[in-house]
Amino acid sequence: MKKVVFLLLILVSCADEKSKSVSFSTSDSKYFTAISANDVALSQPQFGDWRQQHIEKKQTFEDYVSDNPFIPDDDQKVIYLQPIGKFDSLQVKAIELTREYVEIFFQRKTVVLDAIPDAGIPAGSRRQNFGHEQLKTGYILHKILAPDIPDDAMAIMAISQKDLYPNEDWNYVFGQASYSKRVGVTSIFRLQDEYLGGSNFDVCVRRLANVSVHEIGHMLTIHHCLFAKCVMNGSNNLQETDAGPMRLCSDCQKKLKWNLGYDNSDRLKDLLGFSRKHLVGDVGELEKDMAVVGR
Repeated sequence: MKKVVFLLLILVSCADEKSKSVSFSTSDSKYFTAISANDVALSQPQFGDWRQQHIEKKQTFEDYVSDNPFIPDDDQKVIYLQPIGKFDSLQVKAIELTREYVEIFFQRKTVVLDAIPDAGIPAGSRRQNFGHEQLKTGYILHKILAPDIPDDAMAIMAISQKDLYPNEDWNYVFGQASYSKRVGVTSIFRLQDEYLGGSNFDVCVRRLANVSVHEIGHMLTIHHCLFAKCVMNGSNNLQETDAGPMRLCSDCQKKLKWNLGYDNSDRLKDLLGFSRKHLVGDVGELEKDMAVVGR
């Protein structure tokens, strides 16, 4: 039987060591202490879940700092989303909402580039499987994205209209990333249950936003979270992803804040505003954080 996974991750050290203070301001420390009360403990994994099939080590904040994480320099300020293929109007709308969410999540300007055709991907990097065409992730990462990554890119994430596979031994993957080159790819194909319509639009947007911030989080050297329910939890399937949160736990928020240096309260307000419009099912966890922060 061929293997199926949610994300195939390539963990590669990707940054020169940089000097950066590991201390937080008093207000930031109070913020993390307050929201930690809203972290939800991980339940016992079920058969087939990511944690049931993968043994991983916890990455504490101290581990993160000492892991020599990728820290964008002063010129690397933009996150790019690169659509590949032909997208209908609903898919374009889903990508635009994902762009908006990614921009809020990382507090960094996020730009959707003009879609490029997949016709240039050679026959050796595409195949027929499950009755439809799939594109090979490695070609997209290393032949399309990496050679032309913009100088001001913090990261670039391709979004394929077609299904993906990493090699002949795998049935498919939802996404793949190369941390050393700041590139990643995901596909809208399975996130939309193969066809996007009005009835599953909101579900697709949530999944695409979830996968995108998860992958970009990995590009910033944030490992799978084992502390609490968190958008950085590993996931083997859509059921596991759909049951998980969009929220970063307090431990992972420390890592992201330390790396990117945004204002915690502004980010929380922005996330809550977006979620009230587009991710209604995730509003509650953000309102709890807002309540304990008191702003």
